[in-house]
Amino acid sequence: MNVIVCVKQIPDPALPGELDPSTNTLKRDGKLILDESDSYGVEMALQLVTAAGGGEVSLVSMAPNDEVSGLRTALAMGAAKAVLVSDPSLAGADALTTAKVLAAATKRLGDVDLIIAGTESSDGYTGTVPEQLAEVLGLPSITFAKTVEIADGTLKVDRQTEAGYDEVTCPLPAVVSVTAGVVEPRYPSFKGIMAAKSKPVDTVTAADLGVESVSWAQQITSVEDAPAREAGEVIEDDGESFNKIVEFLDNLKVI
Repeated sequence: MNVIVCVKQIPDPALPGELDPSTNTLKRDGKLILDESDSYGVEMALQLVTAAGGGEVSLVSMAPNDEVSGLRTALAMGAAKAVLVSDPSLAGADALTTAKVLAAATKRLGDVDLIIAGTESSDGYTGTVPEQLAEVLGLPSITFAKTVEIADGTLKVDRQTEAGYDEVTCPLPAVVSVTAGVVEPRYPSFKGIMAAKSKPVDTVTAADLGVESVSWAQQITSVEDAPAREAGEVIEDDGESFNKIVEFLDNLKVI
C-alpha cells in the first residue's frame, strides 16, 4: 500500500513571528519545523502501511529556500522519501494554488492508494486545501477523520461532527484529512533521525511540475494590531437587573 502525506513546514510557533514589511507576510527564511497537525497524518499513514503488510509512505511539501528540516522529522518518523516544491514564484500562494502544486507533486510519485492531509495548517487555518487537492486530482474526499481504516479496497472513516461522528466509506484511491488525535504520533528514534539524513528528497520547482507561474498569488495590503479589548459593563443586581440584561441581549439581536 502506497500512501502520500501532505506536510507543511512552518516557522516554530514557540518563537515570535515576524512579518516581511515588503509583503506583509510571515517571514519563512529561517529554519522551519513540521507542522504538528501533519504529524498525525504521518503517523496514520505509517500505521496503515504496517497494517497492510507492505508499501511505503511518501511526503509532499511546499516551502521556500529548499528548506527540509520539517521533512527530515517526518522522514525520521518512518516515511521513505519526499518531494519538496521550492520556488520563489510560489511566495504568497493562496490555498487553491497550493492544492494545484501539491497535486502535481503527488503525480510525480506515481500510483498511490491514499493521500492524507491535516485538517488545516497551524499558520494558515484555511481548512480547504485537502478538498481542493481532491478536486484537482478527481478523487473522492473525506474530511475530519477521527478514525481511518482500509478494508477490501475501501476507505472507512468515522467523520467527526458537532453531534458525534458519521460512518463514511469511499473507494480508493482517495484523499482524507485527519483531525488532531486520530492517532498518537511517535517520536523519531535516534536510528530514525540518522536514517532520515540519507533518505531522498526530490526538490523541484513549479516549472518542473508543469505548473504555471503564480499569477494567482494573494496580496496582503496591510496588517494592523487587533484593537485592545474594552472593559465590559458591570450590572449590579438590584432586583430589576434582568431587565438590563434582556435589553442588552435584544440590542445584540440575540433574542
